[in-house]
Amino acid sequence: MEEGSDFVRLASRLLLAAAFSLSFVTCAMADGTPAGTDITSQATINYTITGTVYTELSNTVTTSVAEVLDLSLVWQDAAPVEVPPGILDQALAFRLTNIGNGSDSFSLAGQSTLAGDDFDPVLANIHLDTNGNSRFDPGIDELYIPGGNDPVLAADAFTLLFLLNDIPPNATVGQLGASMLSAASNTGIGAPGTVIVGAGENGLDAVVGANGGNLDSQGSYRIVALSAQVAILKSAVVADPYGGSQPVAGATITYELSVIATGTGTTNDVVVSDVIPLNTTYNPGTLMLNSTPVTDAVDGDSGDMGGTTPGAITVSIGDVAVDGPGQTITFTVTID
Repeated sequence: MEEGSDFVRLASRLLLAAAFSLSFVTCAMADGTPAGTDITSQATINYTITGTVYTELSNTVTTSVAEVLDLSLVWQDAAPVEVPPGILDQALAFRLTNIGNGSDSFSLAGQSTLAGDDFDPVLANIHLDTNGNSRFDPGIDELYIPGGNDPVLAADAFTLLFLLNDIPPNATVGQLGASMLSAASNTGIGAPGTVIVGAGENGLDAVVGANGGNLDSQGSYRIVALSAQVAILKSAVVADPYGGSQPVAGATITYELSVIATGTGTTNDVVVSDVIPLNTTYNPGTLMLNSTPVTDAVDGDSGDMGGTTPGAITVSIGDVAVDGPGQTITFTVTID
């Protein structure tokens, strides 16, 4: 009888479909489930034979989540970046986000010869926001080298990128110039849904996401009039005690500071200071502005020695107009 009961029980498992219900043990599937996550599923069968309830489990089926390759690339400047003609290394900021579900690296490229704008910026290079302060810092933010330092981003991570251009000197006020940054997944690109076998994390398949694994984003510049800027040029003439021009002990150095304004308009409240160099001594009474003596004391004239700034000459020039004459400051020191 035992053998017959076993046969009946086996037949019941195969044929009595109407008597069972299924339930699944599985991980919740949500958008952005990390690549490599295992989703497990197992069925339960319940049935009754001659009043006895039986429960059996199916085998467990495991599915590993494939890696989706996708990204977002968005220009960050609120409006066209205002630039004067002829200026160099002007940055447009872009935010690159890995919206895939696994770590990925991205190659970058710039293009500044685009249709539909008024002038073509001259593409310079791309920099990474190395210090993470969301502004371009020359000498600090790392120069992008294709294939050498491609940004590597975890899922949902982002970084800021700077696309630099030179502005042509012949661009005119009011013109707009566009520049485009492109980013592409190094794992793969293609039509959405394209499967790249074994290219995902831990050797799983990778699937190209809705954006095709690559995106372009455009930013722009607007030409404005060059505002006034002040430049200062310093020169030195040496006279030694022997009638020559060798910088020996006892020689006199005459420093000349030339201040000019460029661009358009007027610069206001221009103040120049110059620290007396080490191993030299200021020669009292030698400070001059445009060949007019300036006393060393802090008084009613335009400058002083050591009063406003310890150890330095200070001269207040005031307003300097672009179309006005340059300003010249001179003083002498003696080499100790």
